Amino acid sequence: MLLRFSKMHGLGNDFMVVDLVTQHFAFRPELVRQLSDRQFGIGFDQLLIVETPSNPDVDFRYRIFNADGSEVEQCGNGARCFARFVHDARLTARNPIKVETNSGIIELKLENNDDVVVNMGEPKFAPSALPFSADAEQDKYTISAPLNEGSYDCEVGAVSMGNPHAVMLVEDLQSEMVNQLGPEIEGHSVFPKRVNAGFMQIENRTEMNLRVYERGAGWTLACGTGACAAMVTAHKWGLVDDEVKVNLPGGSLTIKWDGQGDVIMTGPASKVYEGRIQV
Repeated sequence: MLLRFSKMHGLGNDFMVVDLVTQHFAFRPELVRQLSDRQFGIGFDQLLIVETPSNPDVDFRYRIFNADGSEVEQCGNGARCFARFVHDARLTARNPIKVETNSGIIELKLENNDDVVVNMGEPKFAPSALPFSADAEQDKYTISAPLNEGSYDCEVGAVSMGNPHAVMLVEDLQSEMVNQLGPEIEGHSVFPKRVNAGFMQIENRTEMNLRVYERGAGWTLACGTGACAAMVTAHKWGLVDDEVKVNLPGGSLTIKWDGQGDVIMTGPASKVYEGRIQV
């Protein structure tokens, strides 16, 4: 069959978005891997699927598959693209919309300036929420990771934004240490379902820089949940104010959190092209 899709990106974090409300198809992990290949397929960080919801109080179900074919709970940049897609495809005229994910319900709102505002829900710090092997909840944890044929004690914050994140404060985002630690933390044994590894550099109380080694995708140009996780970690550590500009390699997001309640993320979502592919 010919499957319609859109190619989209949020700050360079790119997606194949498929409407399975008006189309019917079942993706296998091996097909996701094939389609994600940037030389032989469409090429993307994640596949986003629009489905009818199981909950009658929400508008859509939002499913996310990494490039390696694994299904994950949440993707913040993808959520903004999801909102833009369902409006451009005229699947809904509602604004805001409520969307069901594997980690709960989120709310998406399109702004007049083409930005999308996403209510990402409350951050969860309990180790069991990630999951993370720790005896008790703490603001900071020390984990040992291989580095330069030895080991390095990493001080991290651990938080779930619907998916698991470990956030580390560093002085230089481009250092060889960061390059090595990204995959080591992502696959560390203390995170039984793996983790998104974030490395933040604080500019001042309202701005930070961030790189994320994303679970199942590797280094990415942007990670919306990673930006949220870094901001709330820095906020808990007393390093930033309630609104922070988070600069990622692909661009910037605005994250708001006052230390309690929901995290609000604002940023762009762009369509690259529409297409059809034989599957």
